[in-house]
Amino acid sequence: MKAMIVVMFAAAFLIATVVTGQQPPQSPNPPNAPGADSIPNHPHPPPNPDPLAHLMFPPDMILGHARQLNLTDEQKLFMRTEIQKATTSFQELQWKLQDQAELLHETMKSTSVNEQQALAQLDKVLELEREIKRLHIGLAVRLKNRLTPEQQEQLHKMREHHPGMPSGPAPPIE
Repeated sequence: MKAMIVVMFAAAFLIATVVTGQQPPQSPNPPNAPGADSIPNHPHPPPNPDPLAHLMFPPDMILGHARQLNLTDEQKLFMRTEIQKATTSFQELQWKLQDQAELLHETMKSTSVNEQQALAQLDKVLELEREIKRLHIGLAVRLKNRLTPEQQEQLHKMREHHPGMPSGPAPPIE
C-alpha cells in the first residue's frame, strides 16, 4: 500500500513535469528581436518550491509513522479509505491526462498549427492537471484534519529527519 502511494505521488509529479516540460523555455526576446544578441545566456532560475509542502504531510509519512503518532484505529481506517479513493481517481485522471497530452502533441506537431484547436486542447490538459492537483490537496487536507495538533507537531519534527521531505520551517500549530 505504501509503495502504491509513493508511486501515485511520483507519477503525478512526473506527469506535471512532462506536460509542462514539453514546451521549450522561452527567452524574453525572440532570437531575431532587436538587441537579442546583447542579452547574455542566463540559465533559468529553479522552479519555486511548493509553498504548501511544509503545511501538509505525505500519506506515506503519516502511515509510515502510525505507531509513533499513536494513530487510532479510526484514524488509520479513515486515512486508508481516503488514500484508496484518491488513488483510484488519480489513476483515471492520469490516463485521461496522458490521452489529452498526446492529442495536444499531435495538434502541435504540424508545420501550420490551428491556434484555436491547440488552445482548446491545451485547456483540456490544464483542466486535468488542475483536477489532479485538487485531488492531491483535498486528500492532504482531509488527512491533516484527522490528525490531532500533537500528531501534527510530531510530524513536523519528524520531517526534519525524514529523507526527501520538504525542509521548510514548521509553522506553529494553532
